[in-house]
Order: sequence, then structure tokens, then C-alpha cells
Amino acid sequence: MLDIKWIRDNPEALDAALAKRGAEPQAATLIALDETRRSVVHSLQEMQSRRNAASKEIGAAMGQKNMELADTLKAEVAKLKESLPQAEEEERVASAALADRLSSLPNIPLDDVPEGADEHDNVVARTTGQKPGWNHPAKEHFEIGEALGYMDFERAAKLSGSRFTVLTGPLARLERALGQFMIDLHTGEHGYTEVSSPLMVRDEAVFGTGQLPKFAEDLFRTTDGRWLIPTAEVTLTNLVSGEILEQEKLPLRFTALTPSFRSEAGSAGRDTRGMLRQHQFWKCELVSITDAESAIAEHERMTACAEEVLKRLGLHFRTMTLCTGDMGFSARKTYDLEVWLPGQNTYREISSCSVCGDFQGRRMNARYRAKDDKATTFVHTLNGSGTAVGRCLIAVMENYLNEDGSITVPDVLLPYMGGLTRIEKAD
Repeated sequence: MLDIKWIRDNPEALDAALAKRGAEPQAATLIALDETRRSVVHSLQEMQSRRNAASKEIGAAMGQKNMELADTLKAEVAKLKESLPQAEEEERVASAALADRLSSLPNIPLDDVPEGADEHDNVVARTTGQKPGWNHPAKEHFEIGEALGYMDFERAAKLSGSRFTVLTGPLARLERALGQFMIDLHTGEHGYTEVSSPLMVRDEAVFGTGQLPKFAEDLFRTTDGRWLIPTAEVTLTNLVSGEILEQEKLPLRFTALTPSFRSEAGSAGRDTRGMLRQHQFWKCELVSITDAESAIAEHERMTACAEEVLKRLGLHFRTMTLCTGDMGFSARKTYDLEVWLPGQNTYREISSCSVCGDFQGRRMNARYRAKDDKATTFVHTLNGSGTAVGRCLIAVMENYLNEDGSITVPDVLLPYMGGLTRIEKAD
């Protein structure tokens, strides 16, 4: 959430930033709502102050046996008490109107983010590795998995409907190996603390990271009002909600390997074959909680941690700087890692690493305090995929496909595969 004080002081900057994201100007509306709120708050405070002062004056008047004045003051206090509920309701309505409008505003892009309308305007930051050099025909992951006999979409549809997959045998193990490898790498070498956290959260948690209220249709909700997490970013970031942290203990770095749940409401007709776009999938999430001075460097560090996963798997990928029109709602700058998929003959996003400034910190009311300083500042947050396990499985299947249809297990995953070096067709 953006700071209304900053908006009052920088209305042109806000509208210029929104224009970069393809959004309409909002500064004038927000300032008007804020002026209404401040006026109502001022009136309410004056009424409360006068009520308190008059109550004290009653005692003084009675002490002086000035009963006429005391009765006049009592009548005034009674009238104020009668008017206060309406004034309090006006203040609640005015504050809610401003808060609702602020909560729907996206974050402001950093100055070095390229301007653009959509994914076609993203910029390649760097390219890593080489495409596979074999000569046999490439295949898409669902062709490979179904031919091997370990990927079943019909039974998944019988159980749950579309956009679900059943993996069995060595392919299920390969998916598990990928997730285990990622979490081990990030905790063992990259300094992240592993977290096992709930998969269902309250409204406040999803609001804190920016999915509510604007993106409710992208989420799944339980019958008792909780939300299934669309990513562990929600739980890991909200670990510090409502807290005041000591600056010398920052950054905090968290990671979790969890299922994620998304309705894919806006993807009708896209990637309907296979497991590229699922309602349920595993992801290794990275989250950093840091101060304002360290956030940009932490973004580069986090992106490098995600890149290391793909490097060790020997996968070819490119790192993209997203343009203003393609960034997520809470992000100020985002790098996407796009892995090469031979079966599709294209790159597909496998990780997204974003720096959010104090946008989520303000929504969560999470702060930090410097040593020997009484003042507090909103934390800066970052999140990234380290990486999406299902898409990584797809990449391994398509890039390690052999001519006979089998899949070679990447060397880095061998310790997790129980001696299996190649996945071959089921008997």
C-alpha cells in the first residue's frame, strides 16, 4: 500500500507512475478522499475534546455552586454524546473509502524498470547455458510422460477436473527430488531458514501481500472463510506482520517447499494440455525481510539464488527484466527466469523474483527500528520462486529426453533418486 502523505506531496509522481503501468490517474481522487477524511477526523476530535473539557467544567461549576452553568454544561455534554456516534460513523466511512482506494493501487516501479505494455516489452538481462545439442526430435512433457506411463491426466480429471495431474513411480519421485534439491540448496548454501507453515490463511494475510482485495477471483476459499495460499510468499512474508524488528537482525530470509493453489481465472484456453498451468502445484518459495538500504542488493542476491537452481540442473534459461506493464501488483521491480523448453521451442517462466519496497510492510504494519532509535520504519520485502517445481520437472523432462523416449536424471538429483539414473517406460 502506498503512503497517502507521499501522495499528497507528490501527486504528479503518482500519476506518472500509474501511467507507466497503464493505469488511470488517481492522485486527485485520493487527495479529495483524504481531505474529507481529515476534515471528519478533525471535527470528531474537536467534539471529543469539547466533551472532555465540558465534563471537567461541570465539576468546577458544581464546586462553585453555579448550578445554572452546570446544567447548561450537562446539556451540552449530553448533546455531544448524542452526536458522537454519527460523527464516529462518518469517520469510519471516510477512512474506509480512502483505505479501499489505496488498497487497490499497484506499487510504483523503480526508475530503472523498462516501460512497456506487456510481456513483449520485457528486456533480456542475461542468458545462461546452452540449448540441448542432440539431434532427435523434441517432444512436449505430456507426450513424454504419457508415453512412459507415469503421467496421467484422465485419472486426475476423474478425481478433480481439469488442470490437475497424477504422477506415479519414478516421475513422482523425480518431482519430489527436485523440490528436495531446491530446499536443501537454499538452506544449506544460500542462508535461508526453512519454514513449515499453514496452507490456509485469514483475510489479513492475503491482504498483507497484496492478493486481496483485487485478485480474490484468482484464489480458492474454504467454506469457513480461509484462503488456500497461492504461494508461500503469503505465509512467509506475514510471519512478521504487526511486529517491530530490530534492524541489526535484518535481513530475515525464509524458504518453504509447499503446494500452491490458484484458480487460474484469467487463463481460460491457455496451456490446457499438460501441467504448465495447474490449480495445484509445488513451489519452493524465497522471501526476504530487510531494510530500505539493503533491498536492491537483496533483490540481485535472491535472483542469483534462483538462477543457481537452473545452473546446477544444467538448464538453458534467460533472465528477463519485466517492463512496467507486466509486473505484479506488489512489485517495484521483477526479474523473471525463463527456462528453455525444447518441446515448445520457446522459453517459459519458471521463477519470478520481485522487490516490493515497503508496499507490503505498510499493508502488514511490519516495521523495524535502528539501534538506539525510537522511530520505526516499515520493512522492505522481497519474494521469489526458487523455483516452481512442476515447471522445473517439465524442463528436465524435455531437456534430458533421450532418443528412445527415456529421461536421463540430472547428476545433481542422483542423491535423491535411490540409485535410479534413467527413467524408462513402465513395464
